[in-house]
Amino acid sequence: MSAPTVIEAQPRAVEAESPGRGYPGLVTPRPRVPRPRPRFLGPALRAIGPLALIGGWAWASHSGALSPDLLGSPADVVRAAREMWDNGQLPDALRVSLGRAGLGLVFGLTIGLALGVLTGFSRLGEELLDSSVQLLRTVPFLALVPLFMVWFGIGESARVILIAVATAFPMYVSASGGVRNVDRKLVEAMRSFGVGRLALVREVVLPGALPALLSGLRLSMTLSVIALIAAEEINSTAGIGYLMSQAQSFSRTDILTVCILVYAILGLLADVIVRILERVLMPWRGQGQGAGR
Repeated sequence: MSAPTVIEAQPRAVEAESPGRGYPGLVTPRPRVPRPRPRFLGPALRAIGPLALIGGWAWASHSGALSPDLLGSPADVVRAAREMWDNGQLPDALRVSLGRAGLGLVFGLTIGLALGVLTGFSRLGEELLDSSVQLLRTVPFLALVPLFMVWFGIGESARVILIAVATAFPMYVSASGGVRNVDRKLVEAMRSFGVGRLALVREVVLPGALPALLSGLRLSMTLSVIALIAAEEINSTAGIGYLMSQAQSFSRTDILTVCILVYAILGLLADVIVRILERVLMPWRGQGQGAGR
C-alpha cells in the first residue's frame, strides 16, 4: 500500500497594491480643500439681518400697522438725526457719553486686569482676594446706583465709577482664568533662567493669556455701553441719556429711536474694535477658523 501523498500549501505571494485598488470598502483618500470665498460674501451675509429688520420696520410704518406714537418711521428717524446733528446736539452728546464710557472703561480694565493677574499668578493673592471679588461680582451693578448717588453725589464721579465697576469684573474673570491656564512648565523654565516676576508676567504670562484677555475686553466694552445707559439716568444734564429724557418728556419717539440706535452702534463698534485687535495680535486664530469652514 503506497503512502498517502502530502500536499503542502505553498505560500501565496501578495503583491503590493495601491490603496483603494483590490480591497473592497477602501477608497482613495481625497483631502478636502476649502474653496475660496468672495470678499464681499461675508459682509453681504451679515447685512441681510439688519436690512430685513429695517425693511419690515419701513413697511409697518408705511402701511399704518405701526403708529408714529409708538415708533417713528425710518424716514422720521433719519430726519430727526440729521436735525440733531446740524444743530450740534448729537455731536455734543456723543462727545460727553464717549468720554464717560471711555474713562470708566479704562479704570475698570486696569483694576480687573491687575486683580486677575494677581489672583491667577499668585496662590496667596487668590486666597486673599478671589473670594471677596467673587462676592462683589454677584451684586448687580444696577443695584449700586442709589448707593453711589449717596456716596458720590449726582456728578460725573458716580457715573464714571459705576461704569468702572461694571467693566472690571468681566476682565477680572477672564484675566484670572487665562493666567491660570498658561503653561506652568514654560513658567518654571523661564524662572530657571533667572527671569524676574515682572518680566515673567510681561513676557510669558500676558502673551499666553491673550485670548482670554481679548474675550474679557469684548465683554467689558459691551458692558460699558450698558452701564453708560444706567449712568446717564443719574440726573444727567448732558449726553445721550439726557437727550433721551428730554425726548421722553415731549413724546418724541423719533429722537428716542435715534438715541437707542446710537447706543446700539456704540456696542457694535466696540465689538468691531475687539475683532480688529484679535486679527492684529493673533493672526493665526483667524486663519485657523477660516480653514475649518
